[in-house]
Amino acid sequence: MANYTPMMQQYLKIKAQQKDAFLFFRLGDFYELFFEDATKAAQELEITLTSREGGEDGRIPMCGVPYHSAANYIKNLVEKGYKVAICEQVEDPKEAKGVVRREVVQLVTPGTVMDGVMLDEEENNYLASLTPFDDGTFVIAYNDLTTGENSVAMLTDGFDGVLSELFNRPVKEIVVPTDLSAEFQTSLQDRLGVTISKEDRTEITEDYQSLIQHLHQDKLKIGFGRLFYYIQETQKRSMEHLKEVQYIELNQFMKLDMYSKRNLELMETIRKQGKKGSLLWVLDHTVTSMGSRMLKKWIERPLLKKQLIEERYNQVEGFLEQFFERETLREALQSVYDLERLAGRVSYGNVNARDLIQLKQSIGKIPEIKSILRSFSQPELKKLGDQLHPLQEVYQLLDESIYDDPPITIKEGGLIKDGFNNQLDDYRDAARNGKQWIAELERKEREATNIKSLKVGYNRVFGYYIEVTKANLHHLPEGRYERKQTLTNAERYITPELKEKESLILEAQEKSVDLEYDMFLKVRDQVKAYIPSLQQLAEQICSIDVLQGFATVSEQNQYARPELVDNRDIYIEQGRHPVVEKVMKDDTFVPNDVNMQDESDILLITGPNMSGKSTYMRQLALTAVMGQIGCFVPCSYARLPIFDQIFTRIGAADDLVSGQSTFMVEMMEAKHALTKATDRSLILLDEIGRGTSTYDGMALAQAIVEYIHEHIGAKTLFSTHYHELTELENSLNHLTNVHVRAEEYEGKVVFLHQIQKGAADESYGIHVAKLAELPEPLIDRANAILKQLEGSSEMSESPSYSLEEDQQLTLFEPKEKTVQVEAEQMNTKDETKVIQQLKDLDLLELNPIEAMNHLYQLQKQLKKQ
Repeated sequence: MANYTPMMQQYLKIKAQQKDAFLFFRLGDFYELFFEDATKAAQELEITLTSREGGEDGRIPMCGVPYHSAANYIKNLVEKGYKVAICEQVEDPKEAKGVVRREVVQLVTPGTVMDGVMLDEEENNYLASLTPFDDGTFVIAYNDLTTGENSVAMLTDGFDGVLSELFNRPVKEIVVPTDLSAEFQTSLQDRLGVTISKEDRTEITEDYQSLIQHLHQDKLKIGFGRLFYYIQETQKRSMEHLKEVQYIELNQFMKLDMYSKRNLELMETIRKQGKKGSLLWVLDHTVTSMGSRMLKKWIERPLLKKQLIEERYNQVEGFLEQFFERETLREALQSVYDLERLAGRVSYGNVNARDLIQLKQSIGKIPEIKSILRSFSQPELKKLGDQLHPLQEVYQLLDESIYDDPPITIKEGGLIKDGFNNQLDDYRDAARNGKQWIAELERKEREATNIKSLKVGYNRVFGYYIEVTKANLHHLPEGRYERKQTLTNAERYITPELKEKESLILEAQEKSVDLEYDMFLKVRDQVKAYIPSLQQLAEQICSIDVLQGFATVSEQNQYARPELVDNRDIYIEQGRHPVVEKVMKDDTFVPNDVNMQDESDILLITGPNMSGKSTYMRQLALTAVMGQIGCFVPCSYARLPIFDQIFTRIGAADDLVSGQSTFMVEMMEAKHALTKATDRSLILLDEIGRGTSTYDGMALAQAIVEYIHEHIGAKTLFSTHYHELTELENSLNHLTNVHVRAEEYEGKVVFLHQIQKGAADESYGIHVAKLAELPEPLIDRANAILKQLEGSSEMSESPSYSLEEDQQLTLFEPKEKTVQVEAEQMNTKDETKVIQQLKDLDLLELNPIEAMNHLYQLQKQLKKQ
């Protein structure tokens, strides 16, 4: 390092403490980056890579960005998962001895972003921490620095549970201990796509003990301590807006694992990973950005307490019953800005005068919102209105202090109203009077010298001056002015009186700007004292916004208030899929009933592809989610239990990240449901067993149905193409066959999308292929093969049928060639042996899967003969 210049030595010393971040090193009006940082940043930001002299070792790579536009460059890096350390000059260059002292004043990371340019206003920006303990438990802590929200949860169901929980929220960065296993770290990065940061310290300073004093378990305190220490180290400032840590009692909310959240497309679609087409897209009729964020939280965690759900129903019903009052409320809410993040910016210290005006305007709407809520007939809505605190003191402070249209910058004046501070008024008066005196001086001097073009001007170098053109110099009395500067066409002069006035004016202006800045900081600090009240008000407005949004969407889409039952019965009349019906045109969606009463626990659904089996299954799950977040549901009537969990196995997709095939993913998701579900759960299983051979798949499918029936008892929708499974209705008391109705008309299949009792009689697979416009010769050939198979099946007494020579199947043979399969004659002795084994089987001692395995083995022996 000795070979580098003093400034570069300073850079390298600071960089050594920020190894995993880009160091934005302040030099004058630029943030500069050097060495590897410069090379990588130039590539990522697409800016020019240059170089500079660094000492005896020659030139070093360098790139830079202007400090006034650095926010966009920082945003680009952070959005790609990088960290940026902001290094500023912390002493006046005029007073510095040697190199100006510099320090990192903030570390910007994906989870600690505070700049509004980098934030999605409708989404929380979560930083999380993960702390493992020796007994196998994990503690996850969350923080949204922009709103001050803190929460913590304990998990006891292993690392899969950790992934599902973290998948539940838009987490951008996770803080872990340095000794967390490499396997876990890789899984977090690859499966969740988050930035990983390391922190081993878990101490919480005395000033912030109030955040955790109500937590009774040391594990929770340690888990949040890791997160808090990381925040404190990266932000390097007071954070008085941080809220008391909320303990998330996971057993108070419906559990939705990461598979179910993905398969049900609650927040985003699987294909395009966008909001449109998701349940959130349908339900989001909120007016404020903070209301939209709260709606996401509600969808993430449906309620289990009937009383709380019914309370939301009552409030939604109250909004529904009074349309005009609800519309008036929506209009009032449109004038409410993001109180949560404004409060955070006040505490964080990056609030400007325009932010404070937004805060004032938002608070100014509260009395009107209170009045509107009191006009509703529903007592619980009146109660919501009574609970709103108007915060008149804050409104009055901001109304008296800040101009309604202030500049963005807070260090150049123009912020504070006249009359708010006497000293500031005096400075302003001096400056204004001084300028009036200047204007009067110009008028008098013109009259005295009879020079009409004489003017009094100002520049930063010479201050105020009197300027006379050279053509008029002969009019000037000798010795009237003191010459100051000679120009090509004019002379500039000063007088002692003018310099005296100049000193007064400039001093007043300078002191006025400095005092305005000080007054702004004092106003900000006064508002900071009301942050807890502002945060409480924001939470109340959020809830009101989400509830009125539920009422709005329920009215528009004709949703019904569900009846919650204490037993496990499900009964839905004219149920609909909330998303599919919105994207279908001309009201073509076909509603269906769901009847799982009277000990009916499993619906075995058969029917052709494209007929709507998956839609039928998903719409029940989405109806349950909607009902348990407090929204009305898409049907004419519903009687629903409260589900503790929802499990889904729908769709086919390889998990390329973990290197698992479609079938393995299918089995993993099925295993998760079978090991975690209770009799209060809802299970959706779509086409289980199709990823393997027919007999394997059918055996697995039947065994899974039987296991759920005998050992779990959960409400289950099980769709299948294995028509043989419909026979289970005869042996399983709680299983009911239903099918999706389809009709054949003039050689074409017509899907009616109607669910009816009983098993489907056909699969219509070739008809679907025809709808997909496969080549006509292929369709004809498939029909011919199907007829041969069906004919052979009818003549055969066992699954291992034998065909006569003229019945052999020929598959796409060339015109001049045929492929013939010779039928082998069974050896009578071997056949007798197999028959004897079959007679020896004690079927009453076998479960269905064991019986099928025995039959499969016997069949294999017959095929070898």
